[in-house]
Amino acid sequence: MKAIAIVPGTPGSHLVDRPEPSITAQDEVKMRVIRVGICGTDREEVSGGRAQAPDGRKELVIGHEMLGQVTCIGSSVTRVKTGDYAVFTVRRGCGACASCLMDRADMCQSGNYRERGIRGLDGYQTEFVVDREKYIVHVPAELEPVGVLMEPLSIVEKAIDEALRVQILRCPEAATTPDWLHGRACLVAGLGPVGLLAAMILRLRGGEVYGLDVVDSAVARPRWLDSIGGHYIDGREVPADQVEKKIAPMELIVDASGIAQLEFNLLDALALNGIYVLTGIPGGDRPISIPGAELIRQLVLDNQVMLGSVNAARGHFQMAVDDLAAAHLRWGAQIASLITDRYSRDQFAGLTGQHRADSIKEVIEWA
Repeated sequence: MKAIAIVPGTPGSHLVDRPEPSITAQDEVKMRVIRVGICGTDREEVSGGRAQAPDGRKELVIGHEMLGQVTCIGSSVTRVKTGDYAVFTVRRGCGACASCLMDRADMCQSGNYRERGIRGLDGYQTEFVVDREKYIVHVPAELEPVGVLMEPLSIVEKAIDEALRVQILRCPEAATTPDWLHGRACLVAGLGPVGLLAAMILRLRGGEVYGLDVVDSAVARPRWLDSIGGHYIDGREVPADQVEKKIAPMELIVDASGIAQLEFNLLDALALNGIYVLTGIPGGDRPISIPGAELIRQLVLDNQVMLGSVNAARGHFQMAVDDLAAAHLRWGAQIASLITDRYSRDQFAGLTGQHRADSIKEVIEWA
């Protein structure tokens, strides 16, 4: 079978031939890959950045945002049946720490986890994949057109869920208000796929959502935000440190920008008792200057929380299925329009440059 692979640390990707996997244990599931999303991590890997091949190999099959269709199941499998659509999760635990032993590899305490398509395990940019039932999440047939969004949506689910759990623990009002987000000002910074999916979740929860980016309001991402009831803020006209004064203090901020200086500046937009969760990972190692004492005074005196969140557990994928179904019912074809570019596996090598202005989510079609 064909697969898309890289040599970690070396720019470029190429098609390779790999043996087609088969089921070897009673709890395994085999899937035919339908499509796989392309994200910033994939582009970083293809450019020669952060990636790790499986032990004893030079090449890594990339891809971690997948949707597949079940072709075969082991004798003990009950979560899915042949013909079902499903996704596999990404991270695999170290097998030693308390978190991983509780199937929460997203909170691994040793750092010795592996991730399919990223770190130590081949990914999903290939024709067939096999993995254990414990890592599979069923996707209803009506969500097949958008099922490839499950992985990035799971990242958002975890980040927002963690932020709300923290608020419930520390804020009396949040602890006694089931729909605490309803009507509250929420800011999403960086309107790529993760940022727009965060906006979608916050709109489903009733939040008054603002999206911050530095693109023209007429291009696809701000238009999509507007279509689900969000409000676009052009960061060239309203910088992060002016959002509180010109728009409103934000009670929840979700950063998906991956721009370190902006991530710190966004603290100026955070409301009293607010919480700020970061999902964007800055690239490079260029130093930045920040007013450290002023920022810490603000965090302390304004009773604020700044929280980092990465990866997701299987439960967050299930939350993603549920919310994607709700969004599909509410906004219909608008959700599918997040997928703007579809390519064949042979075209992937040319996709590592700049996005089109109207590009949101790009996918490789395998089926």
